[in-house]
Amino acid sequence: PWKMVRWDGETVGDWKKEIDGADVVINLAGRSVNCRYHAANRKAIVDSRVKSTRAVGEAIAKAKRPPRVWLQASTATIYADRYDAANDERTGILGGAEPGVPDTWRFSIDVAKAWEQAAEEADTPQTRKVLLRSAMTMSPDRDGIFDTLLGLVRRGLGGTCGSGRQYVSWIHERDFFRAVDWLIEHDMAGPVNLCSPHPLPNAEFMRELRRAWGTRIGLPASRWMLEAGAIFLRTETELILKSRRVAPRRLLEAGFQFEFPTWPEAAKELCERCRQASALRKLAGDSEAALTQSTSHREAYASRSP
Repeated sequence: PWKMVRWDGETVGDWKKEIDGADVVINLAGRSVNCRYHAANRKAIVDSRVKSTRAVGEAIAKAKRPPRVWLQASTATIYADRYDAANDERTGILGGAEPGVPDTWRFSIDVAKAWEQAAEEADTPQTRKVLLRSAMTMSPDRDGIFDTLLGLVRRGLGGTCGSGRQYVSWIHERDFFRAVDWLIEHDMAGPVNLCSPHPLPNAEFMRELRRAWGTRIGLPASRWMLEAGAIFLRTETELILKSRRVAPRRLLEAGFQFEFPTWPEAAKELCERCRQASALRKLAGDSEAALTQSTSHREAYASRSP
């Protein structure tokens, strides 16, 4: 059974009773990064991650019966902007020292490092800690990253972004949930990359998405166009322009099998679900319109009746 309890994401309160005796704790708290990185937003992004993680760690440390597993959200953004080889958990290069990268990219890396440090500093010797370095999770949910990219494709704007050489690391939502379940049951600790085993350059990524949707037209967007659009949309271009080439080495070596290891098959499945959802919304809208019209006719008839 589900139970909802309130917390402020910063301090240990009555909610700590729910952790005492729990089997697993999964902390995914963090303010959305879909915003401009001005001072106030930067503070909110950092605080929502670091303070919530510290609070969870403190609650676990104080528990008489601490959970056996703590899955703590992190991000694959922690790795360097890289083209030559994939970043895995053992040989990957953490970012922050690359020459010439924008300040906003360094900020995201600093956030990721502080996020993980907050979890690592928690004194929880009886609890196995796993840091979920997640790539972009693709789902057909509205307002998610896939919905945004598909929206561009549907408008004929889903072409190559920037140079198109930058790598896109991603994971299908079903594999994300499967990996979380798998990590709960398998004895792994520390950083784990949650991403598909086949990242691909942006140009290929967008081409396969257009193909899955059934359109060939996709106008490219230069770097300056993306920067201008990001200002208008009040977001940042890092998600599109940074080369995220990440590999799930630990999951693969431990025997985890992906249901959607490659982007073409994942994009096809996601597009099909989007079509089905769109058809259902249209059907619901038509039914509501018909019901409203029928009610209106009955009211009109009643008003004419003696």
